[in-house]
Amino acid sequence: MKITGLKTYILGSSWRNLILLKLETDEPGLYGIGEATVQWGDEGMLGYLVSLEKRYLLGQDPRDIEALWERVYRNEYWRQDFFVCSALGGVEMACWDILGKSLGVPVWRLLGGKCRDRVRAYANGWYQVERTPQAIAARAKEVAAMGYTGFKIDPFGAGSYEMDEPEKARSVAIIEAVRESVGPDMEIFIEMHGRFATHTAIEMCRRLAPYRPGWFEEPVPPENHQALLEVRRAVAPLGIPVAAGERLYTRYRYLDVLRDRAVDIIQPDVVHAGGLLETKKIAAMAEAHYIPVAPHNACSPVGTMASLHLAVSTPNFKIQETFDDMVEDHVRDAIIGRPEIVDGHFALPEKPGLGVELNEEVIAAHPPLEGYMDFWREGWEKRFSYHSG
Repeated sequence: MKITGLKTYILGSSWRNLILLKLETDEPGLYGIGEATVQWGDEGMLGYLVSLEKRYLLGQDPRDIEALWERVYRNEYWRQDFFVCSALGGVEMACWDILGKSLGVPVWRLLGGKCRDRVRAYANGWYQVERTPQAIAARAKEVAAMGYTGFKIDPFGAGSYEMDEPEKARSVAIIEAVRESVGPDMEIFIEMHGRFATHTAIEMCRRLAPYRPGWFEEPVPPENHQALLEVRRAVAPLGIPVAAGERLYTRYRYLDVLRDRAVDIIQPDVVHAGGLLETKKIAAMAEAHYIPVAPHNACSPVGTMASLHLAVSTPNFKIQETFDDMVEDHVRDAIIGRPEIVDGHFALPEKPGLGVELNEEVIAAHPPLEGYMDFWREGWEKRFSYHSG
């Protein structure tokens, strides 16, 4: 079996476009679906995928997944790169889709079999309302009514290393209102988007701890794991875990974080970390440190489905992030066989391969948009989209 081509698609969505792909083979009707979404880097990724196809994919056997991955990673001089790793992630998951389809089994069977019968999920992207305690608390109650047992929220406004006292108080008031709205059993994961100085992060963790969040996420920028370790050590007496890792690519970037126990929970992204097998290796490294894995996922339902196959087959999996219920209808319609949430969980994927297909008509009808998020601008949580492309 040989790879004969790589087709790419870009699906417009309000705050980030979605880059989907189809890896074609010389076996009639056999191809793989993948996702290589890079938030706000569409042109670069589409261009890089063209280069990747010519240099590394054509004529190769898509079932030799380790060899293909290593060939790309070894030969790309700037290999610790967002585009290289995310492109690898998208192509690699498409290879697993091909392999699963060729054998007639779901991908999780090939990743070690099932460790669980369903996958617990938490919602993100739900708080695109006015940034007041009342409005966000009311929306939180609606999300809880959808069956979720956990959700994530960034309650902070336009912020850099520090915030003034009124802004700090407003952020705390939002979480207080959300906790009162949803009761004691809902897990509230607090996102900081990696933008605070160490002292600010520690202060806000201490002020928010009484509302018993499930974790504090990415409290400081991602480049300096010693700063992250400082936050974790300060927060540990509060009994609240610190989570991070969505902006770390491949197992190599996790070495120091895990060795120094700079986090309690790791959050690799199946797309950006380099694919399913690479994320599986990261999870195994974390398991050796008794650290659970809660995969990041801000992609389409294709990325969600790939993440589910990882979750099913990973012993130290904790909970899966999803935006799928909070996106536009056409994003859901574009993915045939997309996973559905029932009582806060995804069911076990049963179809061969990943189990999803692309609706190319829907994708063609929704061209890319020019959207973005700017955490230093008031109202960022509404995820701006300013004009069609």
